[in-house]
Amino acid sequence: MKLHPLSLPYRAVSRGVSVGSSLLFAGLALGGVVDFLEPLRVALLAVVGLAVAVTWETAYYRRFAYELTGDSLDIESGVLSRRRREIPLRRVQNVDIRRNVVQRALGLSSVSLETAGGDQTEASLRFVSYEEAKRLQREIQRRKRAEAAGEVDEGDESPSETVEAEPEEELYAIRSSELALLSAISVEPRVVGLAFVVVPLVTGESSGVDALVGLTQLALSALVLWVASAMVTFARYYDFRLTRVGDELRYERGLLQRYDGTVPLEKVQTVTLRENPLMRLAGYATLAVETAGYAPGQGGGGSQAAVPLAARERVLALAREVEPFREPTFERPPKRSRRRYAGRYAIVVLGLTAVAYGVDRFVVGFGLWYAPLALLAVAPVAAHYRWKHLGYSTGDDHVVTRVGYWRRATTVVPYYRVQTVVQQATIFQRRWRLATVVVDTASSARLAGRDARAADLDAATAAQLREFVAGRLQDDLRERRAAERVAEE
Repeated sequence: MKLHPLSLPYRAVSRGVSVGSSLLFAGLALGGVVDFLEPLRVALLAVVGLAVAVTWETAYYRRFAYELTGDSLDIESGVLSRRRREIPLRRVQNVDIRRNVVQRALGLSSVSLETAGGDQTEASLRFVSYEEAKRLQREIQRRKRAEAAGEVDEGDESPSETVEAEPEEELYAIRSSELALLSAISVEPRVVGLAFVVVPLVTGESSGVDALVGLTQLALSALVLWVASAMVTFARYYDFRLTRVGDELRYERGLLQRYDGTVPLEKVQTVTLRENPLMRLAGYATLAVETAGYAPGQGGGGSQAAVPLAARERVLALAREVEPFREPTFERPPKRSRRRYAGRYAIVVLGLTAVAYGVDRFVVGFGLWYAPLALLAVAPVAAHYRWKHLGYSTGDDHVVTRVGYWRRATTVVPYYRVQTVVQQATIFQRRWRLATVVVDTASSARLAGRDARAADLDAATAAQLREFVAGRLQDDLRERRAAERVAEE
């Protein structure tokens, strides 16, 4: 099967713009700016770039083909060199569909396939029709189930064949009030630079002496950052919808860039509830679901929320739909860890004071270099709240960990999903007889440093927890193997 015919002009124009821009900047770098920007030369560069792009994309379109068989997706591609890939359907975990505004107008969709254990896209079809993308998404999951059940499925590759849709159960649809609240309280790191690019254009240059100008600059920076973050979050989670179809979750979201994705329930490694102080105050939380080596909708940026924002009780109910678990009762670290945190914060405050003194002494005198010392009174309070929001809980089927105050994460890990259990202690933890237990799974959270961990436990308690989780892992694996043997008989 071939890509959609409109993918050829769309890709050609996109690549032509890219090639033409590269040639233009190269000419600006090598020649005179004034002479080079003559209309005739600019037009010539545009024609050359478009011709190169059309030639390349025509060859790419002619030499690209894919076929969905009963047990694999076969792809042939390559312009200068040929490449043939056979992707076993049993390894496919997520089939994501992406469409920007132009692609939606043209009826095009990009299909990305993620496989178990991979943190990058295994294959992409750019571009097919939206109907074909949905057919592939449904068929791949259906044939995976048929293969797992031992059924023979030869498959039908005709895109005109309408695949009967399975019944959907809506689990969550974001409300307007929830989307507005989520946009208002979110901080998007990728827009931080706008606060430094836009604000100087608004306020003009400042000598840095006038305190009023400095405060105005700071307030405008915060306002620009907040508005930009709210706009990005609104566009990302607009019309978010989560449904359950058989043994998988399906989600849709996005205003400018529309995403449709799948999350196989049997591949779920962890579920995580995340809350910041504002969410906890209002009684809200988010839910993230991680599968092996992949987080739904991550797009190369780490875990995305399976539920971006909802009332905490509603999020807990949805989390139990994905991974049934009991309400955890947390064991906190020993109280001596609070003294350790207070000491660390006090050292930070003294360091800030030393920096302020150096600036006052050697750069510009402002007379209030000792002001950071007032934060010493806050250090014990901050240490208490950090200690209060740490802990772990062990149940019949899951271990639950909780870390963080500003971004508290409560992570639920089934014992049979555990890969390794690691007890670790820094030189500073050893002085306080403390240790941290890391419960590692095959999810991509570990690559981003978000793996489940019980932090700053008593060293003896940490050793007991490590042995307990490792023992329950072996017990669960034995029970599952026994159940599989009974099912086979």
